[in-house]
Amino acid sequence: MSASVSSPTGAAAVHHRPPVPTWLVTGPRAGAREAAIAAHLPKEGASVIILEGLSDGSSALSFDPADGPFSHDIVPQVLPQVIRIAPGCLHCSGNLILRVTLNRVLRRPPARLYISLASAGHLEQLRSWLSEAPYGALLDLQDDIAA
Repeated sequence: MSASVSSPTGAAAVHHRPPVPTWLVTGPRAGAREAAIAAHLPKEGASVIILEGLSDGSSALSFDPADGPFSHDIVPQVLPQVIRIAPGCLHCSGNLILRVTLNRVLRRPPARLYISLASAGHLEQLRSWLSEAPYGALLDLQDDIAA
């Protein structure tokens, strides 16, 4: 398999791009984490949100204009891309699911990236992994958001 397919540092990343501001989001419930992300979203710029696990049924990240009128104060001008991945420790699972998801997202880097974790048990190890190559050059890890 070629490097451009298996790694975000392949042909698509030849041109230097600034690292994507990235937040790790923790909290006891999916709804609380999603509300914290929704409150942090900018009004402009494309954001990608990677959510670990299922919604608890009241997601603050449901911005479907087809559902009815929304206040422009609440809904970002560019709707964020929300990606849900299977729950499980992102550190202990060998990072495979997160690695594949990140590689796909970083082919067309968003203005901002949020990664919501179902458990903060290995937050520091995950932060360390994301700081290493190749992601260390592609992501600009910000202070964690605790919901």
